[in-house]
Amino acid sequence: MFNLNVTVFMPSVLTLIGIPGLESVQFWIGIPFCAMYITALFGNSLLLVIIKSERSLHEPMYLFLAMLGATDIALSTCILPKMLGIFWFHLPKIYFDACLFQMWLIHTFQCIESGILLAMALDRYVAICDPLRHATIFTHQLLTQIGVGVTLRAALLVAPCLILIKCRLKHYRTTVVSHSYCEHMAIVKLAAEDIRINKIYGLFVAFTILGFDIVFITLSYIQIFLTVFSLPQREARFKAFNTCIAHICVFLEFYLLAFFSFFTHRFGFHIPPYIHILLSNLYLLVPPLLNPIVYGVKTKQIRDRVSKIFYSKDPS
Repeated sequence: MFNLNVTVFMPSVLTLIGIPGLESVQFWIGIPFCAMYITALFGNSLLLVIIKSERSLHEPMYLFLAMLGATDIALSTCILPKMLGIFWFHLPKIYFDACLFQMWLIHTFQCIESGILLAMALDRYVAICDPLRHATIFTHQLLTQIGVGVTLRAALLVAPCLILIKCRLKHYRTTVVSHSYCEHMAIVKLAAEDIRINKIYGLFVAFTILGFDIVFITLSYIQIFLTVFSLPQREARFKAFNTCIAHICVFLEFYLLAFFSFFTHRFGFHIPPYIHILLSNLYLLVPPLLNPIVYGVKTKQIRDRVSKIFYSKDPS
């Protein structure tokens, strides 16, 4: 009996199969995905233009929103072009290093978005619970430091995932990735070696960043609600609460999709693989699509500016 070694040593190219089980309809799935991407790109770009051009919107809440919009554009752009290449043009090949780079970008931008959502919650906490000190606390210098801080936190915490894959995983059982983009666990599971450290570190990053952020966001909003409901005037309570509705919607859509996708992927063994992949795709595409819509509908200043752009009449 011969013991054939069928592992591949340090593959240079991987193959992304898209959505396993739905290969025959991937062309049609790509159409709504492309529509979501174009809408997200347009909505977030419009948001950035409005905030940049309108000086009255150069406040912490809107500057954080601009950071969120830029992150959403970058996040969706990391996955959609390659995904549509798989769905529409049958281009599943991707260089191994390019795949790792895409993985690093995706998870980094996810962590950056979580950090920005935390900063937005803290901004609303100070604005409502300690309004007299809001302008002195949330200065432009602090906003810059927060932007740099959440970016470095994400980039540095995600980077070891690449190092662990490159340094520890040398032999691979297959080069076929059962996913539509380069996701950390989808790559790690290809390895023929012990992947426990890679899995543990991936969980550590997820719970360190998302878990830390969601705890402090929750605590901030508990304090906000206590402060709002203690206000003597009903009109004041309504106004204070109304400024938080858009933020709450964005927080819920991001974290509910994140945790639902996370737990389904790791514990939903009885769920078909294509459900896992679709949920992962929606988790990355739905927030960039909905965020500018939510803020455009709920924020009067942005709504008025959009109306001026699209509905203003030429006086001549």
